[in-house]
Amino acid sequence: MMDYIGLILVGLVVGALARFFLPGRQSMGWAMTAILGMAGSVLANYVGIAMNLFKQGNFLSWVASVVAAILLLVVYERMAKNKPVDGNSPN
Repeated sequence: MMDYIGLILVGLVVGALARFFLPGRQSMGWAMTAILGMAGSVLANYVGIAMNLFKQGNFLSWVASVVAAILLLVVYERMAKNKPVDGNSPN
């Protein structure tokens, strides 16, 4: 149970840092911020550890987590902009 709470807290911190460093206004709530932060953290740690770049929990893994969350945030924002509001596909 504590692992899940820790993952959510890390996701919130990483997601909030990603939103802070990315210029502009992001239209999402805290839940989506936590999800993007968790996804960025998991992705960065998986790749970084697999490539022997760092160990989980050190400073470089936090930096990589924030960078990955920023990239995911950019992708999310691009996809949200291209999504039609009324359900019709754009012509």
